[in-house]
Amino acid sequence: MRVALFATCLADAMFPHAARATVTLLERLGHDVAFPAAQTCCGQMHINTGYRRQARNLVRHHTDVFEAYDAIVAPSGSCVGSVRHQHTAIARDAGDQRLAARAAQLATRTWELSEFLIDVLGVEDVGAHFPHRVTYHPTCHSLRMLRVGDKPLRLLRAVRGIDLVELPAAEQCCGFGGTFALKNADTSAAMLADKTGHILATGAAVVTAGDASCLMHIGGGLSRLESGVRPLHLAEILAATDRSRP
Repeated sequence: MRVALFATCLADAMFPHAARATVTLLERLGHDVAFPAAQTCCGQMHINTGYRRQARNLVRHHTDVFEAYDAIVAPSGSCVGSVRHQHTAIARDAGDQRLAARAAQLATRTWELSEFLIDVLGVEDVGAHFPHRVTYHPTCHSLRMLRVGDKPLRLLRAVRGIDLVELPAAEQCCGFGGTFALKNADTSAAMLADKTGHILATGAAVVTAGDASCLMHIGGGLSRLESGVRPLHLAEILAATDRSRP
């Protein structure tokens, strides 16, 4: 299987450890992973803020870059959600039916990490070791758009040494929502306060999720509280072994 890493622009610019951990994990499971160097933004933020014409060019570029691969894996439910649920519509609305068909086909081969591990590879125990108390935040796009369900939790439960504790009101949004946090700052801050309060109530040393964007938001709130709780991407926990220090 020809697997490509769709790193996402946020991971590339700010959270490269999540992208590297995804490659480490997949290679440990026996897969060769390519990193197409020409990849750029998938266009989600353009689409969500009304720049649909500019997004169409990004959809075409994304399709050109990844079309040759059997599977495209990303450490981001948000960006995979855009590829699956927005790309085809953007091309179709522009009257480009050929691009729409190509984007629709690519969408069927694009996977969020936990989906790929469980639904495609049929793996739950990835050989990870992470002896820390951890709580899991299910991000909105992974939960509501991709419907990954309990797949991340099934992977975490199989990690050796982990003390996995349930997050109260886990399905509540953290308040980030991309540009929502900018356009509705007060509401976003209130939602973040609720989320960080629930995280602190667990006594966890680490909060994990499948989207670096949400972890950035949550991590900022926890840092300002000087809580000592560390945000860590799901891929980094799954890539950890008793010989690694994630």
